[in-house]
Amino acid sequence: MITRTLLKSTAILGLCLSLAGCGDGKLFSWGGASAANPQQKAANQLDHRSGYNEPLADDTNRTIAKKSSVWDLFGNKGDPNITVEVNKYIWQASLEVLDFLPIQEVDPFSGVIVTGYGTPPGGGRAYKATVYVTDPALDARSLKVSIRTRGGAVSPDTQRAVEDAILTRARQLRIRDSKL
Repeated sequence: MITRTLLKSTAILGLCLSLAGCGDGKLFSWGGASAANPQQKAANQLDHRSGYNEPLADDTNRTIAKKSSVWDLFGNKGDPNITVEVNKYIWQASLEVLDFLPIQEVDPFSGVIVTGYGTPPGGGRAYKATVYVTDPALDARSLKVSIRTRGGAVSPDTQRAVEDAILTRARQLRIRDSKL
């Protein structure tokens, strides 16, 4: 019985110490002040993301970057400049409305569709389009369309008509999905 209690206590203590090693080292600093001086703190903070053991402290400014811990894996702190969500209805509608244009580049992570020159059915001029979906909302502000011909940019009315056609089709796709 004593052996079992001793094993449980040792296991719990080992688990606590291993978890404390993942944090910022403030487990045993109850007084609020740490015994280490700033040079020791800077030397102890290493950059593990780059693969090298470089201190995160800047020698000229003495600013220290925030260390990461195990708990950062569970947080949803994505950088909005890197992580871009696109509206699936606007994305699909853009591909459907501009299906007569050959697709050159598609990047659903950044929300960009780049097409080559193509002629619409029943038309004589060749157009090229770039679509940029900037937001996950089904909103006109989420869509930026650039259309040009071989001779230059098209009229604003033509560009607005294509944007309206894409947004109308996106709303139709959303209504169709809501009926399922």
